[in-house]
Amino acid sequence: MSALDRQERQLDRWTRRIATIGFSGLVIIAVLTMADSMARYLWLPRIPGFSDFNQVIFAIVIATCFPAGLLRSNNITIRFLGSALGPGPQRWLDTFGALLTLAFFSMLAWRFVFMTADFQVNSRVTETIEMPIAPWWWLTTAIMVLCVPIQAWVVGDRLTNAPRGLTREPLPERPEESEPD
Repeated sequence: MSALDRQERQLDRWTRRIATIGFSGLVIIAVLTMADSMARYLWLPRIPGFSDFNQVIFAIVIATCFPAGLLRSNNITIRFLGSALGPGPQRWLDTFGALLTLAFFSMLAWRFVFMTADFQVNSRVTETIEMPIAPWWWLTTAIMVLCVPIQAWVVGDRLTNAPRGLTREPLPERPEESEPD
């Protein structure tokens, strides 16, 4: 197993953990949403500030999915041009797509930093319970910034393999398969 394969497997383990934390948060939100809805149905008091927590937690939950998705290249890809041109040009088109994805996530992370700094400087709070939103958005921003080096790794992998005519196979879907032999 090459050093690049070991790096990919280690990155995969970390990004899966981040995504698992995010999906766990999504499950908790779903359970609380059901409890809040049942409380309204039974004329019981609602969970105070629940919509405020949803407002900040959903951003974190969504952001936690990006690192693993980028590493595994689970983004939407249109391959009809590459298929028509052959495997060599398709590798270079995939590399170009990875570069565009890196540029997009770099700009997105940059804007997240500015937006979150604005939340902090202006002491933005949620509407109902007036909870500061900047700390939550700093966490979301950190996850989005983490996407940039992960996508840079993908670009480096593609730039390394495309001239040699190689295509890295995606990692297996099950974590136990991604452990080294």
